[in-house]
Amino acid sequence: MISLEITEKREVELMHMQEPQSIPVNLYKTVDRVMAAAVMPGLEPEDIVVDITADRRLVLHGEPRGSLKDVKETLSVEWSAGPYHREVELSTAVDGTHANVTYGNGVVTVVMPISDQTHSARLTLARVTATHGEHRGHAGHPPM
Repeated sequence: MISLEITEKREVELMHMQEPQSIPVNLYKTVDRVMAAAVMPGLEPEDIVVDITADRRLVLHGEPRGSLKDVKETLSVEWSAGPYHREVELSTAVDGTHANVTYGNGVVTVVMPISDQTHSARLTLARVTATHGEHRGHAGHPPM
């Protein structure tokens, strides 16, 4: 029983020391918007931060909170839900202050209106349901 406890403690330590996983990102562009979709499974909406920087970079970051770490006994760890981190250079200027971000089924979607110059923003998600979140920036349309 002692070796199982030691193994479990070591696995928990390793999970907390993990380097962020690079995630695949699909980018799309229309006449008036740039859209990004990235797979970030296993997170809560509150675990995700999206940054749009002044130098035209989209930064996606997600770090799970480990809500069950003291409740369950780990028997084997072959994959983990995060942490995730990815930076993508955007080919055009966007307005981060009016961007929309949604999270559902493990996918983060960011919709950014094209702009004359990039407006930076840090976007966090509000929980909509148990597994879905969103940040409404009106997708380029002024708030009513």
